Amino acid sequence: MPRSYLRWLPRAASLLLCLLFWQFAASGHWNLGLVTFANVPTPLAVIQAALGLGDSGKLGQHLSSSLSRVFAGYLAALVIGIALGLAIGRSKWAEDLLLPPLEVLRPIPAVAWIPLAILMFPSSELSMVFITFTGALFPILLNTIHGVEGVDPRLIASARSLGAGRRAILLEVILPGAAPSIITGLAIGMGTSWFCLVTAEMISGQYGIGYYTWESYTIQNYADIVVGMLLIGVLGMGSSLLIKRLGGLFTPWHRPRGKA
Repeated sequence: MPRSYLRWLPRAASLLLCLLFWQFAASGHWNLGLVTFANVPTPLAVIQAALGLGDSGKLGQHLSSSLSRVFAGYLAALVIGIALGLAIGRSKWAEDLLLPPLEVLRPIPAVAWIPLAILMFPSSELSMVFITFTGALFPILLNTIHGVEGVDPRLIASARSLGAGRRAILLEVILPGAAPSIITGLAIGMGTSWFCLVTAEMISGQYGIGYYTWESYTIQNYADIVVGMLLIGVLGMGSSLLIKRLGGLFTPWHRPRGKA
């Protein structure tokens, strides 16, 4: 049997075990002290709720709304985060000028941005894009800084000795050397964009997976809450995996070390 199939066996088994635990805990209304499953829907109830969402005709509208918001904010964070990271990583002056205010803003949770986002932007759509942007910006920024600062100074000195200018050093030494760390930041940033989606779509009044999840909570449709959570999880995992695969195609010189 090929090794790739052997790797999928424990992964599938772990998912199956989680589903079995969920089924027994929810159907038996287990009370584990700190955690109770008395009101948690069973997997079957969640499947029925997911089928109901698909039959309602609203799934496509929810998905398209959320995808457009996440990717708009993410693309803006990609451009700004990498540009700022390159500047801060390469220049002490830029680090002293730009990093302190960014470090002050970084710990602010997405939910705290909602009132200011509503005041700052003329539409709720732009407000939601901004909140997903803040979720993706800082992982991309910090990983870019880390990657740029981690480039071996001897490579830069060697390029200079061969007559390379600042542009050539940036494009042919700094960016390739920092690319693995940048790609890691892009993958993490994509995940945090989805993480901030529920917060962002609390502003919305119509469509979006985050809005669907929050609305289900307010009207106590517990199975629908889990459907929304799983949709966000699957979309976040899939988009992060896509970023990693694309990053691997653009960095053929970098291969992660094998695991025992």
